[in-house]
Parts: sequence; C-alpha cells; structure tokens
Amino acid sequence: MSILEFSLLIWIGSFSAGLVGALTGLGGGVVIVPLLTSVFGVDIRYAVGASLVSVIATSLGAASIYIKQGYTNLRLGMFLEVATTIGAIVGALIATVVTVKALTIVLAIVLMYSAYLSQRPRIEHTEDEAADPLANYLKLNSTYPSPEGLASYQVHSIPIGFGLMLIAGVLSGLLGIGSGGFKVLAMDQAMRIPFKVSTTTSNFMIGVTAAASAGVYLARGYIDPGLSMPVMLGVLPGAFLGARILQGAKTQILRIIFSIVLVVMALKMVYNSLIGGL
Repeated sequence: MSILEFSLLIWIGSFSAGLVGALTGLGGGVVIVPLLTSVFGVDIRYAVGASLVSVIATSLGAASIYIKQGYTNLRLGMFLEVATTIGAIVGALIATVVTVKALTIVLAIVLMYSAYLSQRPRIEHTEDEAADPLANYLKLNSTYPSPEGLASYQVHSIPIGFGLMLIAGVLSGLLGIGSGGFKVLAMDQAMRIPFKVSTTTSNFMIGVTAAASAGVYLARGYIDPGLSMPVMLGVLPGAFLGARILQGAKTQILRIIFSIVLVVMALKMVYNSLIGGL
C-alpha cells in the first residue's frame, strides 16, 4: 500500500469517526484511537497523539459556534479546565511509561463505558433548585437560550464536579479520546446543569485539555505529522457535517450501531493484546 492510499484510507476512516462522533455526542476521538490501532495497525501511542491533534481542531471549530449561540458557560469551563489540564498532563506522562498492553486494556474498558453512555437517556434539569453557596461565590450560575427565552440555571456540587474533571483529564491524556462523555456526565449528573450547557461547555473544554496533553506527546515524539494530518483533515469536516445532520435527525438507531461497534472494537483490542492477534 502506498503512502497516498494509506493517507486516503485514514482520511475516510477519520471522516466517518468525526461524523459518528458528532451524531452520538461522544466526539471522534473515542472512535479514532481504536480505528487506527485495530484496523490500520498503528501503535497506540502514535494513535493517541494523532487523536489529540484532531480533538483540538474539532473543539476549536465547534466551540466558537456554541459560544456565539450563548450555550457555553465560559466561566464554569475555565474553572473546571484547571482540573482537566492537570489531569491531562498527568495522564500523558503516565502513558509514555506504561506498557502498550495496559493502555489497550484501559482503552477497552473506556470504550465499553462509552457504549453504555451513548444509550443513556438524556435528562434535562429544568426545575428550580436552591443555589449553591460556592457556585454563587465563584459566579458560576448563568443562563442559556430556550424556546421560551433565556432560562437561568444553578450549578451544584462543585468539589465533586472538580474531582470528576480531574479523572476526565487523566483519561484524555492517557487515551487521547477527549473524554467528553465523562465531562458531560460530571456536569449533567453531578453538577446538575442543563444538558445543552453540559455538552457545549464540554466541547469548549476538550480542546484545552487535549492541547495540554498533546504537548507531552509532541515532546516524546509520538505525534507523527504524516498520520495526524489526514486524521485532522478527516475528522473536522465529518464533525461539522454530523453537527448539521444532528439538528433534525433521529439518532437512536445510530447510537445502537455505534455502541455495538465500540464493544466489538474493545473486545478485539483486548483479544489482540492478550492472545497476540491470532
């Protein structure tokens, strides 16, 4: 296979990953890493490096749209980025010293959990709740656009959310998946903010988290321009197309297929790692 053919196949796979990732709300990184390792036989560390570059590009492209629309809570995002950035650097440093087999098993577990997350019903927190004193002190409460106009919401459980963001950062740096599902879970379930605010703020945060860990991978030589470029050029248009389709599409069937694919990829990666890919 020539370099041109390999790059074209990587672009097609990355475009599909960006499309499916945007439609399911989990981002393309959770698809790209197992795609590169299982299908194309790329070393997992180089796959993670390429995925981090694509996550940065995708986040920067979509975040500006959500900020203009008024969904993203910038103050909350910058506060939680302190935790995710620290976690991302720690995760990236760990990833450069642990074995490939250990990384593969951890990624397989995260893939299965992501498959579970994609099937969870999304609950909107719209009820009036008592204000959190710490959120008031940090001025994290805000508003977001709704069909009835601007709706206000309260942020809760700041310490718990901060701790979960630290874990999300470690997973992002370790596996290069952006860990958007964990960020959304922390904000939506633990901090009890509206789901649209959770997803858009998570998208804003993912780029900063990935940039922190990408610096470590770049310094260690795990970001290959020949691999990262077609991945980034494929994921970005795929994510934009997925965002447009998502506005009027019913994605439940796609979520089921996506979950099955993630589980199959996870089992294949564990099998290859433990048995030797026979």
